[in-house]
Amino acid sequence: MADQYPRPAQAQARTPSLSAVFLRKLQDRAPNSAHLGGILTLLITASVFLLLAGLTLTGAVLGLIFFTPLIIVSSPVWVPASILLFVITAGFFSACGFVVALVAALSWMYRYFRGLHPPGSDQVDYARSRIYDTASHVKDCAREYGGYLQSKVKDAAPGA
Repeated sequence: MADQYPRPAQAQARTPSLSAVFLRKLQDRAPNSAHLGGILTLLITASVFLLLAGLTLTGAVLGLIFFTPLIIVSSPVWVPASILLFVITAGFFSACGFVVALVAALSWMYRYFRGLHPPGSDQVDYARSRIYDTASHVKDCAREYGGYLQSKVKDAAPGA
């Protein structure tokens, strides 16, 4: 009966647990002094930046608290002034943009009429030929239709 239940083999190796594997890898790759110096530098720099961000936010909130009454009292002066400044600036930039567009258009036209073939001149030539063909076709149709009307008038009034 003892042979019915086989015994586990003593030769099988046990699989190590996940934590044991992690600890063994950590011991194998122990940080050296350069890694520790880099980590220390990172921590110090991050702490300084966090402190500066906190000081900046605190200063902004305190400045807003102290200067809000001054902003509210002086707003009848600076709101219209800022609107006027915005309108003047927008007008100036619009005028500059229109001047640049005008100079570009005049330069393109100059090159086109001098025969230097600027970009897009082939499309202008094609449009001009299409307009000319359409105009001549309309003129021919008008002549034919005008002759048709003249014959109808003569039919309606033979002595005319």
